Amino acid sequence: EVQLLESGGGLVQAGGSLRLSCVASGFTFEDHAIGWFRQAPGKEREAVSCVRSNDGRIYYGDSVKGRFTISRDNAKNTVYLQMNSLKPEDTAVYYCAADRVCSWIYGLGVDYWGKGTLVNVSS
Repeated sequence: EVQLLESGGGLVQAGGSLRLSCVASGFTFEDHAIGWFRQAPGKEREAVSCVRSNDGRIYYGDSVKGRFTISRDNAKNTVYLQMNSLKPEDTAVYYCAADRVCSWIYGLGVDYWGKGTLVNVSS
């Protein structure tokens, strides 16, 4: 059974930082692209970041470039998202996602995703 378990969300003031973690199981982690998308209330899903497995290439959504950093630890089946300089518009449920090609970066469907963790940035 595939599982993606996110943690690290919470309430933070604007300008602050949070670090999200996602532990994966049930599939071959090192063979999959992995990352994050988010969804705010009443808004569509938005790609946040992805790191590919084959070449380590990293993608970021335009709204988070320069503020968020993704990393993966294949030995721990874990992906991280360091979020700095948080803004109220970053408030959303953040979902960990995995597939072969970072599909969510291109607005396509995702093979696997978690239940999400809420990030709430106050102004």
